[in-house]
Amino acid sequence: MRGKTALVLSAGGYFGAYQAGVWKALKRDVNIDLVVGASVGALNGWSIAAGCSGEELAETWLHPSTARDLTFTAKPSLSAGYFEHGPLLERAKTLMRDYTPRIPFGLVTVELPWLRPRLIETAAVTPRHLLASCAIPLIMRSVLIDGRRFTDGGLINKIPVWAAVQMGATEIIAVDSCPTVTPWWVQAGSQVLRRIRPTPALPPGVNVRIISPSELLGNARDAVIWKQQNIERWVELGMRDAAHVFALQ
Repeated sequence: MRGKTALVLSAGGYFGAYQAGVWKALKRDVNIDLVVGASVGALNGWSIAAGCSGEELAETWLHPSTARDLTFTAKPSLSAGYFEHGPLLERAKTLMRDYTPRIPFGLVTVELPWLRPRLIETAAVTPRHLLASCAIPLIMRSVLIDGRRFTDGGLINKIPVWAAVQMGATEIIAVDSCPTVTPWWVQAGSQVLRRIRPTPALPPGVNVRIISPSELLGNARDAVIWKQQNIERWVELGMRDAAHVFALQ
């Protein structure tokens, strides 16, 4: 019997457009049974689990309205963050209105203050869970859901392969669209958090293939500022890298 195949999508801000390119290349040749995402990967993953084509996903990324997803707040601070919740929450609501997953979907967010990664599966997902998974610490304030606070799902582990395993996957296609471009202090903080909350070891029999950018996507600013030329390049690069990894024609 064929094991379950999962598509796992990383964090990455606007670098998430790279994931659209990967999906555009994979959709016709690779069958997936479930989707897991963290941060922007959760937004892409919800659409993909609903049957969204690579072309449609790429068109969404290329639409100028996507630039409003990350809108600077009028009074930025470390406590309030630098980007508003509103536009991204509206994007999440639109996604949930327009798309309904046909296969199992899971998103990862991190519960505060305990720094516990949480897997939220299809039926329990709300727009606020999608928002919480994208709430990058110090960039966007955490999200209150049912009396508990949650923050970015990629905070501890940017590619939540463990969550796909928990959902029953044995074959995993992981898309890493979050290259190391963050400031050194963010990288150092992430390393400390990974020591506090180490990622569970993969059980025997789980196969993971990773697709990651073969070229530098950009800097930290590019990850939070929408530019059409960047989106176009990242989508094309995702298509090429996926085709190379899977030798697709």
